[in-house]
Amino acid sequence: MTDTITDGTDVAGLEPGTEAVHIDRHGAVHALPDAAADAQVRADDRAHVFHSWSAQALIDPLPIAAGEGATFWDYQGNAYLDFSSQLVNLNLGHQHPDLVAAIQQQAGRLATIQPSMASDVRGELARRIAEVAPGDLDKVFFTNGGADANEYAVRMARAVTGRRKVLSMYRSYHGGTATAISLTGDPRRWANEPSDGSVAHFFGPYEYRSAWGSTTPEEEAQRALAHLEQVIVLEGASTIAAIILETVVGTNGVLVPPPGYLEGVRALADKYGIVYIADEVMVGFGRIGEWFAVNHFGVTPDLITFAKGVNSGYAPLGGVVISQKIASHFDTVAFMGGLTYSGHPLACAPGVATFEVFERDGILERVRDLGERVVGPRLREIAAKHPSVGEVRGVGLFWAIELVKDAATREPLVPFNAAGADAAPMGAVAAACKQAGLWPFVHFNRMHVAPPLVISEEELVRGLDIIDEALTVADGYVTAG
Repeated sequence: MTDTITDGTDVAGLEPGTEAVHIDRHGAVHALPDAAADAQVRADDRAHVFHSWSAQALIDPLPIAAGEGATFWDYQGNAYLDFSSQLVNLNLGHQHPDLVAAIQQQAGRLATIQPSMASDVRGELARRIAEVAPGDLDKVFFTNGGADANEYAVRMARAVTGRRKVLSMYRSYHGGTATAISLTGDPRRWANEPSDGSVAHFFGPYEYRSAWGSTTPEEEAQRALAHLEQVIVLEGASTIAAIILETVVGTNGVLVPPPGYLEGVRALADKYGIVYIADEVMVGFGRIGEWFAVNHFGVTPDLITFAKGVNSGYAPLGGVVISQKIASHFDTVAFMGGLTYSGHPLACAPGVATFEVFERDGILERVRDLGERVVGPRLREIAAKHPSVGEVRGVGLFWAIELVKDAATREPLVPFNAAGADAAPMGAVAAACKQAGLWPFVHFNRMHVAPPLVISEEELVRGLDIIDEALTVADGYVTAG
């Protein structure tokens, strides 16, 4: 016998021999495995999978059976609104039929071809990316993901300038490979040092916790730029190949640059002959309502790195968009770098489909609309309601809720890089979200709002309602009267 389930159905509670199925919004029928399959997935994972960024004996990964749109569900039939888009890469949601079909069609036609040969789907994706990139960024070097995109962007900058050093922010994440983890400013860098010693860090703008006591966005931009120029001078401008910035800082706070800051970085890079690299691995391809986030701020970097949303992570893909000035350096000089799977057809095909879906369904426009009309106003209401909320900030479908113990002193709800018992308050808030059917993005003392760009307005409102209720847990840790 077959039983159709809806969100929250307990698959384990069905009669023995029952096949549980889920009918998605397109009418397709998906069989859901039973509790025995859940146990097998757990057993295989715990026995043989070595997980990233984790103490292996202290984790218990949740087995996931399937997903569709903005929702995924486990083997017990528990459904979760995906408010983190997995790792902020699932821009077009789970199992988008156009992306799935693109992979299937490509696999049936030409599953793979080496990078030194020309591929129609690789070339088309490169052309489409160049068409939406700013200025003269017209060439694309494809990689397997964001970390190696940043690695290769730095390699290009060093080759062109003949310099070695790279500047990056303390509040940043640029990837887990050797140079990328050195560029990273957050604590994930610490255990991997020393690595690339030619990296220096600086403070970026963060008005809520200003390093310079700024009281306005304009003041913060000016003071952050003065600080950056000091670092350039003290590190030796003639030694610096590149400055790399997340256009909007991602995991480390959804820090939207204040007016004038990115333009100022561009001016400093020009003044000192430094390559400006925009890391858009997380915020490119629609996350803030633009193809590339730099378009929102009206600046043109020398290199843009991307991954994640280019094909919603349906297959590993990243890359570097290259300006003519940098690309031309390699016209008669070989670029010493490459990857076996650079521009893999099975990854590029859903990338091309992504452009078609964005254009057909007005994805950029709906992201801007939902951010301005739904998310921003609702989060400001939540901030006014909950004493644990120090600040909300963001743009498009990329927001942060910063939680505090005391709004007056801005003491974070949990300490920087908290673990174990120190991190318990944020763990409790996250658990309340999951219990109510929402999978949150939690980092340090913040909860981020980053759902798939195809989320319905009803789902978005429901998710924000769940966060609103869960924040009553955070309010219980507030120490101010």
